[in-house]
Amino acid sequence: MIVTAEELEAIRRQAVEEYPRESCGVILEQGRLRRIVRCRNIQDELHAKDPQRHPRDARTAYFIDPKDLLRIGRLEGEGFSIAVIYHSHVDAGAYFSPTDRQQALIGGEPTYPGATYLVTSVMGGRADAVAGFRWSDRERDFVRVELGSDRWRWLERALFGAGRLWERAGLSTLGRKS
Repeated sequence: MIVTAEELEAIRRQAVEEYPRESCGVILEQGRLRRIVRCRNIQDELHAKDPQRHPRDARTAYFIDPKDLLRIGRLEGEGFSIAVIYHSHVDAGAYFSPTDRQQALIGGEPTYPGATYLVTSVMGGRADAVAGFRWSDRERDFVRVELGSDRWRWLERALFGAGRLWERAGLSTLGRKS
C-alpha cells in the first residue's frame, strides 16, 4: 500500500486549501503506524527576500519550512521513515516535472529511494488528479506507479452495491434469527 484512501483525501484537501500555492508534506511510517506531516511552503518568503536566487514563487514551486524539516528529522530519529513525499501543481497536471526530479536526486541518486512521490493537480481550485512516482533502478529514473487506494475504493463501491442488491432481493436476512 502506498497511500490509504484517508491519506489521499487529506492530501487532496490540503492541496485545495492551499491553492493557488503549492502544498507539500510527507507521510512517515514506523511498522504499521503512519503519520501525515503537513508542511508549510515558504517559497513565497524566499522569493520575496531574494528573487534572483529564488525566481519562482509558491504558484510554481515549493520549499519545505526548515521547522517542518526538523520535525520530520526528529520523527526519523524515533524510528519513522519517509514513505511518501507529496506536493501539488497549481493549474497544471499531475506529473513528475524536471524540477521535481532534480530536487529528488543528489549526485544522480535518489535522496529517498524507497519513498513514493505524489503530485496532486489542482485546476481552478479543485483537485483534479493525483499521480505517484517511484525511483526505478532499472530505468534510472522516476516511473509512475499505481497508488492502490483507487482499487480499494472501487472494491468498496462494488461490495456496497452488491450488499444493496442483496437487501433489495431480501437475501440480507438469510441465516439470521429475528
